[in-house]
Amino acid sequence: MRESITAVRPRPWAALATFLTLQAVLACWWAAFYPGLFSRDSVLYLSHTLAGPWVSDHSVLYDALLWLSFTRTGDLGAVTFAQTTAMALALTYLARSLIALGAPRLLTTVVAVLMPVAPPVGAFAVTLWKDVPFTICAVALAGVCARIAVRRAVTGPALAGLGVLMTALGLFRANGFLVVGVAVVALVVIVTALRVRVLLVGTVAAAVPLLLTELVFPRFGIRPPSRTYVYHTAFGDIAVAYRDRPELFSEQDKALLASVAPLTRWWEGGTCHTINPLIWRGDFSWQAADAHAGELLALWRRLLVSAPGTIVDTRLCRGAIAWRPVQDEQAVGGMTYRFSLRPNADTYVGPTKVPDFPGRWVFSLRPLSQELYLVATAWLTGSLAPRYDWALWRGAGWAYLSYLAVGAAAWALRNRYVLAVAAVVAGQQLAILANISAQDFRYMASPILIGALLVPLLAGAVGRSGARLVRLARRTPVDPRPEQA
Repeated sequence: MRESITAVRPRPWAALATFLTLQAVLACWWAAFYPGLFSRDSVLYLSHTLAGPWVSDHSVLYDALLWLSFTRTGDLGAVTFAQTTAMALALTYLARSLIALGAPRLLTTVVAVLMPVAPPVGAFAVTLWKDVPFTICAVALAGVCARIAVRRAVTGPALAGLGVLMTALGLFRANGFLVVGVAVVALVVIVTALRVRVLLVGTVAAAVPLLLTELVFPRFGIRPPSRTYVYHTAFGDIAVAYRDRPELFSEQDKALLASVAPLTRWWEGGTCHTINPLIWRGDFSWQAADAHAGELLALWRRLLVSAPGTIVDTRLCRGAIAWRPVQDEQAVGGMTYRFSLRPNADTYVGPTKVPDFPGRWVFSLRPLSQELYLVATAWLTGSLAPRYDWALWRGAGWAYLSYLAVGAAAWALRNRYVLAVAAVVAGQQLAILANISAQDFRYMASPILIGALLVPLLAGAVGRSGARLVRLARRTPVDPRPEQA
């Protein structure tokens, strides 16, 4: 017989208390690093909207949020504060959903309220990256799947939640449609009813961001991303092949490479862990790469046929952030990138590296509390020590733990729908593994958050399974007769 999940009464005051505690801690991070931490990408999000032209290479939605905050308030703190609130809501929702599913109430609540103290949650939530709202949506999506598991059915509100959150994944990250695709396939395999509707909702959610980029945004003067931005991982594959298998390149191939960057740049940029030493150097011409993108892609396709092992190995190496629980400290680009702790935009990207715009000073740390800033900086800096990297900053280990947790809980509860909670984790892991540019922790942030909240569910499943085994052992009669010689 299936073991039924103990009914959990709705506790709005418990949910509110959890949310307020999370929000209070995250607000401290916000005050410490006001208006928010940032990187070169963060500056680019806003610079092109003000200096022009608008482009859709990152996230038009997130760029618009920054533009709206800057033009209406003169600062960016509204965006990061909104992120803290959304993060607190998402974590609260997932925690309460897991409790309804059967996770231990006290342990789950304790884990939830402690999570924002950790820099991968607290500092991340106040960083001006599109990956933050993307991660928040992924966490909320896991919560929706947990509610589906509680009911063992896909309800109308659940379908609506899946549609909205999956669409948002694609709007906040260019590879969001890949995450959605994998997650939907997993859900269709897991659920036993309404599979066609789940598939339809996922297909529409994956298609909307692509249609907006190709058909709608250009009508409003928003340019599509450059060809180099779209195909930069393929260019990175070429660089690795040129470094490791130079005999595969003819003189004509080398002339093509030299028209974009010196051959020494292609060789030096041929590290499989990251494409940064190739495309983010002054002697690599993005304009030339755009002009010769078709020829470079033809070369990449030829290499894929003639040396598939090289291309596959390169993708596995670059996607190590998705499957390898520890960083490679010996390889160039093999270490995990976490944050860029710079005081202002000029010290990070330089005064001529991105289009200038009035008010660029907005990208500067202006703590609202010097005391909180000192405490948060020391806490964050200490967490960046290499010995903590596997536990705090690498999402692969947490992804594997997520699969273990939902597998154990599905068996203990006799509820296959529990597996759906990790669908978005699988989607992100496989999407990142297939196409990513560097070893950035933010690309696998959601498995860290979801995995941490699944630990109590795992503990509860182990306890429940152990208790069942004890009951079975007690009911099993023991033959009193002695063994025959």
